[in-house]
Amino acid sequence: MDEQVEVKLAFPLWKAAITLCSGFFIWFTPPPAGLDANAWHMFALFAATILAIILKVMPMGAVTMVALVISAMTGLTPLTGAAPGQVAALSGFANGTIWLIGIAMFISRAVIKTGLGRRIALWFISRCGYSMLGVAYGLALADMVLGPGIPSASARGGGIMYPITRSIASAYRSEPGPTARRAGAFLMICVSQIDAIICAMFLTAMAGNPLIAELALSQGIVINWVTWCLGAIVPGLLALIIIPLCLYFLYPPELKKTPEIPGIAREELRKMGPMSPAEKILAGDFILLIGLWTAGDIFFHIPATLSALIGLTILLLSDIMSWENIVAEKSAWDTMFWFAVLVMMANALNKYGMISWISQEIVVYIGHFDWLMVFLGLILVYFYTRYFFASAMAHISAMYLAFLAVSVSVGVPPLLAALTLGYASNLSMGLTQYSGGPGPALFGSGYNSTGQWWGVSLLASFISVAIWLAAGGLWMRAIGIG
Repeated sequence: MDEQVEVKLAFPLWKAAITLCSGFFIWFTPPPAGLDANAWHMFALFAATILAIILKVMPMGAVTMVALVISAMTGLTPLTGAAPGQVAALSGFANGTIWLIGIAMFISRAVIKTGLGRRIALWFISRCGYSMLGVAYGLALADMVLGPGIPSASARGGGIMYPITRSIASAYRSEPGPTARRAGAFLMICVSQIDAIICAMFLTAMAGNPLIAELALSQGIVINWVTWCLGAIVPGLLALIIIPLCLYFLYPPELKKTPEIPGIAREELRKMGPMSPAEKILAGDFILLIGLWTAGDIFFHIPATLSALIGLTILLLSDIMSWENIVAEKSAWDTMFWFAVLVMMANALNKYGMISWISQEIVVYIGHFDWLMVFLGLILVYFYTRYFFASAMAHISAMYLAFLAVSVSVGVPPLLAALTLGYASNLSMGLTQYSGGPGPALFGSGYNSTGQWWGVSLLASFISVAIWLAAGGLWMRAIGIG
């Protein structure tokens, strides 16, 4: 007998109603002067898509699938045969940046699968973990080594750092509840802040960064792996030193000295045994990738996506990753799908003139102010609006391109504007437990209340913003970016 399949709605009805009403309201409102119908209708569809993502009407892939179909059916972005001035609906899937992030996610799975990521983290803790602050710095160093090759804050912070952090807290009898402040409460918030900093330091450390580079390219601003890393290296290193130290005094652990931790880490490494051939090959592959993303790009003009393909091919030939492993990596394929659709929609908005119209309208009101003051205001608004977004991609998709266009229109050097907004997109992940990355796992451990997490993270954000704007601004000016 055939199995009965229950049929029900795939989405909460009230959330879908809000999304549809918002989209229809914009769609059927006459477009403002200076905009044609295509630009306005594309904006209506884009706004409804972002609202659906924010409300979590359906998974992001499903939401963008619906948007893709509507866009193609209405002729806004034809599937094939796009006329001059139009964008093809499937154009995003041919974008090399989309494939870069997907391939990097395949490689990151190998780091977790082989145990190399855990080994690296334990090694640093065995060297630095004699105090609670040293444990924090050990985790920061491990995250920095893994960051360039793992484009998922959740995979690094939640999949590698969180289990180790949790075991360290438990080793010192720090559990959720009365003993939380002994160690666990401090470490969980510290890992959250560290992960956000690492995401900001490398183009391939967070899935949204290649999207930022793609959106910047639509404005004629080229950001590659080297440019991103060069602009972030000094403020990033300063933040990795200063933020854990400030948290140590703002939200101090009751336990200061941890002489047993290095021994515990060494014992765990002993249990893992010597590095396996797979780990050695993967470590070499990691080093090769960094070399190709830097020297290969500068001297041989090897595209970052081709470099990632070379790295993945090595893992396939050595059987560290099988084709079945790649096919089964659902999160990577899911990311590539909605990533491609969002890039297509953003390109269509830009092609139809919507972004330039928004920037011109805003510049009318703020264009007479000094560009530096305007830019500082834009950065702060962009950063702290993250409280309203439970997804890094939703925040970037909804706001990055418009804020970049306005910044450039008021006189901000284009590359400085693109990079600074990009860094802010990552750093703001540390504001709340839901803003992205490993926050849900770290907060879900139960060591911190919502008030503690928000309060301490807000204070940390003031320090972080000051570091990146002051030291980062001076550094980028010194190297010719600002």
